[in-house]
Amino acid sequence: MESELEARARELFAAGVAAADPARAVDAAMAAVLADGPAPGGRWHLLALGKAAGAMARAALRHLPEGVAALVVTNPENAGPVPGAEVLAGGHPVPDAGSAAAGQAILARLAAAGPGDRVLALISGGGSALAVAPVAGLSLEDKAEVSRLLLLSGADITQMNLVRQHLSRLKGGGWLRTCAAPISALILSDVPGDDLRVIASGPTVAPIGSRAAAADLCRAFGIWDRLPVAARAHLGAPEPAVAAPVGAQNRLIGANAISLAAMVAAGAEAGPFVLGGDVAALAPRLVALLGDMAPGQALVFGGETVVRVTGDGLGGRNQELALRVALAAEAAGVAGRWLFLSGGTDGRDGPTEAAGGIVGPGSLAAMRRAGVDPQAALARNDSNPALAAGGALLVTGATGTNVADLAVLIRG
Repeated sequence: MESELEARARELFAAGVAAADPARAVDAAMAAVLADGPAPGGRWHLLALGKAAGAMARAALRHLPEGVAALVVTNPENAGPVPGAEVLAGGHPVPDAGSAAAGQAILARLAAAGPGDRVLALISGGGSALAVAPVAGLSLEDKAEVSRLLLLSGADITQMNLVRQHLSRLKGGGWLRTCAAPISALILSDVPGDDLRVIASGPTVAPIGSRAAAADLCRAFGIWDRLPVAARAHLGAPEPAVAAPVGAQNRLIGANAISLAAMVAAGAEAGPFVLGGDVAALAPRLVALLGDMAPGQALVFGGETVVRVTGDGLGGRNQELALRVALAAEAAGVAGRWLFLSGGTDGRDGPTEAAGGIVGPGSLAAMRRAGVDPQAALARNDSNPALAAGGALLVTGATGTNVADLAVLIRG
């Protein structure tokens, strides 16, 4: 039976997800978009990319005239029909053949837009993997291997997307370089700090940094020598001299901070720090807060952590953080009732069907009764089956949005 602490944590998490409703955010922004439409004789083109692309496109199309050329690229869980649009699904977090097909479709749509047209770009998290168009000399397999190495390295999202941008014709302003039409972009942020260059690898903004900086980062994380030869050759080549593309009208319409504020409005308090850095260092910091929390107090957090993967297990950053919090609380001898929830607002944490984990004082004992050693599971980065054995998975299904991660810490 669900405890009152778990029910409250789930309600707070749901409030944060609801505040990231992409359709509501698009509706509120469309008046400004429509005020600067196509030239006389021109037409609208709509390109939606990311985990929230379907919901964003449905909302936008209600405001646009008939005859819009519309393409939606999203993940399979959210790839429902969008009346009036072609819908494609790509792989995530590692790009696949669907991602490559989506990338080519985006390039073709951008090339078809003339100077008198107007492109409405709807960008949300996940777009870096969902659509790919590797630079000349790089194969899809090369691009996928780079993504895998970055995901395992412990690099954060900004660092990963810096590298991705320099191996892509779409990212780091690639849409601007390809398209003759002006672009208006509505952007839903899934990254801490809401840096538009990072969200979906910044298709309508300038790159995060230089090609040399991307190469140096790969060396710093120890993956340079394991990169595909073509990737090393491209990143190691001199930076080309290219004219700066004309900028887009970029508008941020949703972010993790908005969801966090909704959780506070629902009766919680904002935590003293953001979710960030390696989960191994973050878990003890969270547990240390329990000693000063009053009975019934709930702290909420937002952001995005990283995991350095050394094992071959199944999990995600939210699930591993939850398991680490449970183990850190046991090691610290925390007494009394408490609960910790950590989940991805998109409803999917890593390559699993779970959004994250939800743990309390009895979670580790439940795992051990089921024959699972939680410490050994952690050593294998195998948080998903461990949490499942303890009845501690947070499963929400696909939410249709994505504004990074949210967490709740409650003292009973």
